[in-house]
Amino acid sequence: MIFRGLESEVARGYQAGGVDAYGNLPERSVSDGPGNPCRHCLRTVPEGEEMLILAHRPFGTLQPYAETGPIFLCGGHCDGAGDQEGLPEVLTLSPQFLIKAYSADERIIYGTGEVVAQAVLIEEVAQRLARADVAFVDVRSARNNCWLARATRD
Repeated sequence: MIFRGLESEVARGYQAGGVDAYGNLPERSVSDGPGNPCRHCLRTVPEGEEMLILAHRPFGTLQPYAETGPIFLCGGHCDGAGDQEGLPEVLTLSPQFLIKAYSADERIIYGTGEVVAQAVLIEEVAQRLARADVAFVDVRSARNNCWLARATRD
């Protein structure tokens, strides 16, 4: 199982002033620390560093299940997380996460959404990825529903 953050090409576009999913410029702010996980490097934006706040839709097409929501990004250049086996930092910062499994056509597979404890996150994601009808699992904030990362088989 691999966890992935935002693709570097997309993150660089936002960091260079590209518009978000709603056609707005990302808001620039300053990180106050642990509550600001970057969706590109999958680490916390360091306290006092510039960050971006923007609307992101982690889906390839517009359709009813293509959720859009707020995310944070490092304001300057950060290295992408790449493919991470095991939990990236942003998935260790909360006691619970919301997970949802999706089909290859990016549709939620009903019955797969659940708020799970961080201690069993890998196990719960792996169970969903073991299903033939699941293409990926998105991990979101259990409190705010913000997209954090995507899990795939490889």
